[in-house]
Amino acid sequence: MKTKNIYEKYSLEEVADSIVFKNPLSEKEEKESSAELAEVRRKNRESLTDNQKLYAKVLQLRFLMEDYAKSEVYDENRSFASFLKTYIKFSYKVQKKFAEDINLKQTELSLILNEHRLPNEKTIVRLEIHSDNVIPALSWYRVVEKQREYELEQDIKFKQEQKKFVKNHLEFGNAV
Repeated sequence: MKTKNIYEKYSLEEVADSIVFKNPLSEKEEKESSAELAEVRRKNRESLTDNQKLYAKVLQLRFLMEDYAKSEVYDENRSFASFLKTYIKFSYKVQKKFAEDINLKQTELSLILNEHRLPNEKTIVRLEIHSDNVIPALSWYRVVEKQREYELEQDIKFKQEQKKFVKNHLEFGNAV
């Protein structure tokens, strides 16, 4: 008795579906497999050195910053200061030591962390260097720019004040 070739018996789509979407595990086996995987991941996390754990945290912060900078929504809880506070907490118990390590006056760091001032380019570049380039200056900068963009858009009073400095502005009336 001759058996049919699998491709004679089933269409290509059926073969692909059986490979891609087939779940060969029972519910019990699936739970056991998930528990086994969780245990392996836990053991791997425990075996990481402190430096590897720090690297993972810094990398995770970078991805959070970059995702936020790309998003369309402004979130005041994700300001430059909030990201910087998180970064500092990874390695420092005292902000003064961090300020010293990036050669920034403690008062300036305090103004930045309390959102009274945004950082300048030298501070942003020093953060890149401090993170061993794990968080690029552009990632920090994009978070700052997102904040500045929001503040500019929301500052109606400032826009009104600037009107007195503009003469002969364009008027389109009903052209739009």
